[in-house]
Amino acid sequence: MVTEDDLTLSDGRTLHVYDAAAHDTCGRRVVVWHHGTPNTGMPPEPLLAAADQRGIRWVSYDRPGYGGSTPLEGRDVASAAADVAAIADALGIGSFAVMGHSGGGPHALACSTLLPDRVVAAVSVAGLAPMSAKGIDWFGGMAGPGAAELHAAIEGRQALEKCLASSEYDPRMFTASDHGTLAGDWSWLLTVVALAQAGGPGGMVADDLAYVRPWGFDPASTVAPVLIVQGGQDRIVPRAHGAWFARHLRSSTLWLRPMDGHISVLGSAVAAMDWLTEHAHD
Repeated sequence: MVTEDDLTLSDGRTLHVYDAAAHDTCGRRVVVWHHGTPNTGMPPEPLLAAADQRGIRWVSYDRPGYGGSTPLEGRDVASAAADVAAIADALGIGSFAVMGHSGGGPHALACSTLLPDRVVAAVSVAGLAPMSAKGIDWFGGMAGPGAAELHAAIEGRQALEKCLASSEYDPRMFTASDHGTLAGDWSWLLTVVALAQAGGPGGMVADDLAYVRPWGFDPASTVAPVLIVQGGQDRIVPRAHGAWFARHLRSSTLWLRPMDGHISVLGSAVAAMDWLTEHAHD
């Protein structure tokens, strides 16, 4: 069971919040889910049954500009930490773990870095490294449309909005394994992408601008245990990004899935939940 509610923040903004297993929260480990770009924030439906079996309670939200959440002008990746802290406070949650896929990965790491007294473990699946990362070709191996979108973001909002308005879906961004995964349980992603796009490009624009600007925190200072899950064939977030995190995060573990792409790597998500259960200590 997933419930939805609107949380009004002290600055007057609204966050649309999702809470799974709200009927049975006693003793459950809370994991805050951070969605990708462009998605809405509902908890990952393909993982709900496995989470329930493991005593995991998903909590999540639409990032500002998506779904039912008010836009936040000029938001950076770090701003996710304050929003998540406000959600946890409102729900009476003390400590929690975080998990993010794709664009959700950096936002999960923002929470683990900036909320060290609350975040007990983190998982980033196919998440971008900071634009300032040294020692990697940030765009190397990135599919043309995705690279063009982020190059436009570097130029600024106007260039990015023009790029998004004229871009068309290119199935070559995804591997054969990605397409197979999207034809199965993870077809759910197509639903949340459609919901996000129905609300206009605002959330996606805000996300892309945040990815290529200073994040507002240094992920290398994260002290919580972090699992990096990376597909070796990923054409959206190439493997060098995951490898960079593995080299620079002091308590990180890298799961490199050589044959997986950006979506098929989610086949490791249930095992990642088990990792969280083993490594999350209050």
